[in-house]
This record gives sequence, C-alpha cells and structure tokens, in this order.
Amino acid sequence: MSSESLYLLHTQPDPQRLAAWAARHRLLDKQGDLGYALHALLHAAFGEQAPQPFHYLDAEQGLLAYTCLDATGLAQLVALAEPDVAAALGLGQTGQHGGMNVRPFPTQWAVGHTLGFEVRVRPIIREGKTGRERDAFLAAAEKAQGGALDRGEVYVQWLRDLLARQGGAELVDARMARYQQLGVTRRSQKGSADDVRHSRLVNGPDEVLAGQLRVTNSQAFAQLLASGLGRHRAFGFGLLLLRPARG
Repeated sequence: MSSESLYLLHTQPDPQRLAAWAARHRLLDKQGDLGYALHALLHAAFGEQAPQPFHYLDAEQGLLAYTCLDATGLAQLVALAEPDVAAALGLGQTGQHGGMNVRPFPTQWAVGHTLGFEVRVRPIIREGKTGRERDAFLAAAEKAQGGALDRGEVYVQWLRDLLARQGGAELVDARMARYQQLGVTRRSQKGSADDVRHSRLVNGPDEVLAGQLRVTNSQAFAQLLASGLGRHRAFGFGLLLLRPARG
C-alpha cells in the first residue's frame, strides 16, 4: 500500500449475516476467530483493493482498517459487490457512502513525536532453515533453559525488535493488555491437479500490546501504518491504533 494517501475505514459488520456468509463459504473457524472470514469478505467486497491491515474489535465496535482509497473510491467498489457481501459488512445501509465511515489519516509525522498505541499481534518467530513459526515466548523459554521468564516482557521485547527491523518508530514503553492462545484458520495454496484448497488450524499466541512509541522517520512511519506490524496482517493482526500520548 502506498503511503502517499491513507484513510481509516470503519464499518459495522452484521454478526448474523457475517456468520451466514462465512458458513455458506465454509469459512467458519472452529475456535471462533473471524480473521479468515473477514479477510475473504473484504476481498469479496473490494477485490484487490481490500483494506489491510484491519482489526475487528467486536460486534458492537465493528471493524477498523487502513486503506489508500477515499470514501468515493471504496463506495464505487462496494457498488459492484454482491448484496449479501455488502450486507454482511454492514454496507447495505442507505446514505452517501453506504454505511462506511472513512476519514483521512496523517502521512506526515514529526520525528520525535510520541504517540500512544494499541496493536493486536501474533508474536511468533520463524525458526532456522525450516521457517517453522513458533511462539516467541516458547522459543525464549527454551533458550533460557529453565530460567524464569515473564511472558509479557518477552512479547514487549519481540515488539521492540520488530519495530527496529521494520523502521519508522521505536518503542518507549509497552505492556501486555490481553493474551490468549488461539487457533486460526489458514488455507493452503490451490492444488495443481484438482484446484482444491485445504484448511488447517494454526495454533499460536494472540495478544494485544499497548503503550507508547516515538516516531524516528516520518516516511517510514507512514508506511508502517499502511502495511501493519508483524505477520498475519491480512487476517486481522498488525493494525496500529494510535492515540495521544500520556501526559
């Protein structure tokens, strides 16, 4: 996604219509995670311009996503979507933009500016030559060989290192605001013979980190917002929610 323009999209998916659409397309997650279903639904509504990263808060607060398209551009795409897709995303209402709330988001940030943040992440690492994904805490615990470790501190360090690699900001402070182990649905690539995609459940940490960060590079920070943090950004992880820094 280009960082030349950035908008924050808010929609209010209809839980019942979303569940019905996901069930019809066999996208319901056994553990209740809606990440893959919403990923597919956004692509059904917006095609290759599907907003990403996104964060589904809950049925009451709805879905937030960053996009490079303004309200008019998004509405033009939704107009081509199937009615059940638009209704499931809460975009079937009457009005200029059909139930979407879209506002411009800054792309210029002062270096040194401190901001509060919250982000849902999948704190995993890729191991060695196999590339196998593993919980960052379990990997750290193995290296510690029985030494006492605090899960929250391990994940905060994981975020600190991730920001250093992706660039644009540095961590001032952070804490683990929510943690659970969650299996999320992923589908394999299409097979060459029968063109069938198989789903599998991938277990791992699902965490919300909150705290403060400091902008170190304006352009890189805008790109960080547009692209998201960490892995599985297409499935509901990695969207940085910003707020004024604490006094």
